[in-house]
Amino acid sequence: MSAYPDAERKPRMGFFTDTTVCIGCKACEVACKEWNLVPEDGYDWLGQSYDNSGELSANTWRHVAFIEQDKPLKLDAGDFAAADAEPEPLRWLMESDVCKHCTHAGCLDVCPTGSLFRTEFGTVVVQEDICNGCGYCVPACPFGVLDKRHLPRRPDDAPLSLPLLGKKEDGRVWKCTLCYDRLKGGHEPACAKACPTDSIQFGELDELRERAEQRLAKLEAENWNGPRLYGHDAEDGVGGFGAFFLLLDEPEVYGLPPDPVVPTRHLPRLWKSTALAAAALTLGLVAAFAGGAE
Repeated sequence: MSAYPDAERKPRMGFFTDTTVCIGCKACEVACKEWNLVPEDGYDWLGQSYDNSGELSANTWRHVAFIEQDKPLKLDAGDFAAADAEPEPLRWLMESDVCKHCTHAGCLDVCPTGSLFRTEFGTVVVQEDICNGCGYCVPACPFGVLDKRHLPRRPDDAPLSLPLLGKKEDGRVWKCTLCYDRLKGGHEPACAKACPTDSIQFGELDELRERAEQRLAKLEAENWNGPRLYGHDAEDGVGGFGAFFLLLDEPEVYGLPPDPVVPTRHLPRLWKSTALAAAALTLGLVAAFAGGAE
């Protein structure tokens, strides 16, 4: 149920990321940092292909993964095991990862302060002025998206000052907001605006799902190697993603969980079992005392 009355409720907005046209330019990473004033998170060379950011974090709200594979981009006859097929020596799998803005978001379930909330656009946002840094939401996310921000320090161990963040270490949770401020102004998120190939597509979620199905059918008809949708199914363990993907291999290849489940999904059943056990224990104690009084 939406927290907003019908007059304020908007169509659910989200991302469809078509990784087949991603060129790894990192324009989305840069645009995200520039618009949202996200601090730099180091320029260390990770030695993992051309990936220098590594993973999503409090200081990386968009992460472009690079995967090199000795697999063909397309299949001669749609047969993965075709002995006479000459595979291309290399294909690049590139994917711009982001917060999934889950339909059933574990982070929302465990936040004790109301810092995390669902917007009128169906997205999940952190209010940093309310966040107390408890970190409960960090393990509640099955994708490892949420992270507490710890600002870098200078060699003399003096805290690094950053705009709007003060001089002390932060410790609060930060993540993608799907550019909530831009959405309220009628604009698309900065990453989608900056993407030169339309790999990151923004719009109404139902419309994006239809578009993704059409794109998948086209790739399958053209015998692409391994196309599949990830996160579009509303019956999955998080109720479907608000930011879903078209991949060319198993989700694990991209560092994504194959069957994500929100950790709080089983809470109602667990609480019911706990209540029944407590009731049985209470009845047992009452019966024991009653029997001892005779």
